[in-house]
Formats: sequence, structure tokens, C-alpha cells
Amino acid sequence: MTEPQRKPRPWMIAAWPGMGSVASIAALYLVRELNMTEGEDLPTAGHFDVSDVEARDGLIAPVRLPRGRFFQWVNPGAGRDLVVFLSEAQPSYACLAYANELLDIAQRKGVERVVTFASLACGLHPAEHPKVSGVATDVATLDELRRAEVSPIADGQIGGLNGLLLGAAAARGMTGVGLLAEIPFFAMRVANPKAARAALSVFSVLAGVDVSLGALSRQAAAFDKAMAEAMERMRREAEANGPEEIDVDGEGGEPESAEAKPGLEAEPEAKPDKPPAAEDPAAVARIEELFSLASRDVSHAVRLKQELDRQGVFGKYEERFLDLFRRAG
Repeated sequence: MTEPQRKPRPWMIAAWPGMGSVASIAALYLVRELNMTEGEDLPTAGHFDVSDVEARDGLIAPVRLPRGRFFQWVNPGAGRDLVVFLSEAQPSYACLAYANELLDIAQRKGVERVVTFASLACGLHPAEHPKVSGVATDVATLDELRRAEVSPIADGQIGGLNGLLLGAAAARGMTGVGLLAEIPFFAMRVANPKAARAALSVFSVLAGVDVSLGALSRQAAAFDKAMAEAMERMRREAEANGPEEIDVDGEGGEPESAEAKPGLEAEPEAKPDKPPAAEDPAAVARIEELFSLASRDVSHAVRLKQELDRQGVFGKYEERFLDLFRRAG
């Protein structure tokens, strides 16, 4: 008599907000598409603080700490079950302890592997398909990524819990995978369903779980259309006002909408209207000032890119400029 085939152990997808909201979009899509069952919360005491409150119709809402919730999906077939942990915010304190508390629960649930999603800001044009790169906690898992045609990240850092969780998993001998989807650097604060779709497509292959991505594909198409329209509007403004008049987000604060965000990546490189920066000390000082601002707050990178294009020296500074975005999030 043939013994029944044993189910593979579950995998857990864990997600926190980050650049392009790639992790949050992908995890929430899985929860909704697979009609997952909501479970317990991860205790937040000692890990979060609150700096603002909500007001609605003139009334202040009670203070509430961000939630981190577990969701469960039982595979109706012989394939693996899934657990999703979805958090509303990155923790403020004792981040490594928080990651280990999460892994304690995951191991009690029998989780074999943890998976995170993140984004990798680069010079991607919105019309291009985002590439997915990967990291793993061990050589065998890295080989799985290669067989799935996912290129390993050679060097770099993954910021926040989307990366830290993998390090904590490796320390306790759990396997882990991080899937990083490309996003355009100038739109890294825009929720990017196209990148989330690319990451989920790879995940479904690795996990052997069939997930319909049709709804996310439609969102990605709408995103492409909005970005194309916004870039065309920026092009017209640049022609009318000159590149120095285009400041995507004023003093470097977060723009209010996707349509306000795109930079001038699609524009032809501007011809310099003064001597090259190498010959103009004032221009060099301005570029260095913008690099300093962008290194502390990457939202200033759009203004830096505009200045490099205006001076006609982007090629000279390109590697240094892209280094600003080689820290994934």
C-alpha cells in the first residue's frame, strides 16, 4: 500500500513598507487573492512609537500602535501552505529582537522558509519590465534562485526588516529568500504594482503555488499609463520653463501624488548653458551640495539629476549618482 505523500512545510512571506511599497503590495495581494484567514497579531510592545494622531471631522482618534498581522492559507492540493505576516510600519526600537520574536512564531507554525520582497531603485524607464534579483541565506537556496533565472545581488544592503529578517533567519539555520524588484529611482515613493507583480511572479515559481496575477497586471498597466502621462507633462513643462524651473517636490518633501513625482529620466541630456562643472567652481559646489542632501534624504535625487543634466555632466557623475540607490529597501 502506497503511503500518502507528505505535504511540504509552509513558507512565510513577511512584509513591511519600503520603497515603491513593493513588499506591502505583493503580500496584501496574496492575502486577498488566496482569501487567506486572518490570525493573531505580533505583539508590538517595546518596538514601536507614535509621532502623530489622526483627526476626522474635528475629532482626534485614540492613539494606536501599528499592527502586524498573520494570515494563513491552506493549500487545497498537495502543495505547501503559506503564512503571510503583514505589518503596517517598520519597528522603531529593538529591531533584531522584533525579527526574532516573529521567527519564534513562524517556527511554532512549522515554517520552513521565510521570504521577503524589496525594491531596488535604479535608472529603469517606466516602460521597461523590472528585473528581479535575489539574495538567499545559504548556497543551496541561492542555487534555486539561479535555476529560476534570478540573478544574485553581488554586493549591497537591504534596508529595514525586509532584509534584517533574513539575517536573523540565517543565524538560526532557517532558509530565507529575498526577491528585489527594480523600480525607477525618481518614482521610488510611488506605489509600484508593476514591480510587485514581477516579484510575485518569481515567488509563485519558487513556491510552486499558482497565483493568478491578472488583477495586479491591470494595476500595473494603469501605473504605466499614469507614469507616461506624468512624464509627458514634465517634458512639456521643461520645454516651457527650462529645466531649472522644474522642482518635482519643492524642498525635497514627499510629493502628494504619483503624477507629481516623475523626474526627467526620459528626457534627452540637456546641453550645458555654461562651462562644464569641472571648469566652474560654483557649479561643482552646487553639485556637491545636492549630493550631500541626497545622501541624507534620497528624495533630493531628482533635483540633483536635473542639475547634472543642466550642466551636461551626468555621464561624469553617473556611477556616484546610482550609488545613492544601491541600498535596497
